[in-house]
Amino acid sequence: MTSVQFYHNAGDPLALACELIGKAHHGGRKAIVINPNAAAAQRLDHQLWTAEPGSFIPHVMNGSPLAAETPIIIGIAGETQWPHTDLLFNLAAEIPSGCERFRMVIEIIGRTEAERQPARMRWMHYKQQQFLLKAFDAEHRIAL
Repeated sequence: MTSVQFYHNAGDPLALACELIGKAHHGGRKAIVINPNAAAAQRLDHQLWTAEPGSFIPHVMNGSPLAAETPIIIGIAGETQWPHTDLLFNLAAEIPSGCERFRMVIEIIGRTEAERQPARMRWMHYKQQQFLLKAFDAEHRIAL
């Protein structure tokens, strides 16, 4: 069954995503990261190269010939074909297509109402699907 973790109140959702992706990778996990658009995907790509000096998180854009053998895949909302189904990080406002195929979905939500409102709708969708839900305050690093 798919479990979903919501990280609310993120001051910098992209930085938090990079941190959590790094932890997942170092723990041997594979991850798909869905972005709202191509520009956001490029920002994430750049951030993963520069986030932690001296660390390397192997990643490629979805559709790359190396995607099947790369642990972190950067994609864009609306894409539906993924090379693996372990973790799904959702940085987009939409419910990720095919999210039920993943072991875990990680939702990172910023502080604005424009980010919170779509997150509430996603929470309700996941709840209706009977996914296991957990919520965390990203700023204070506590469970809610």
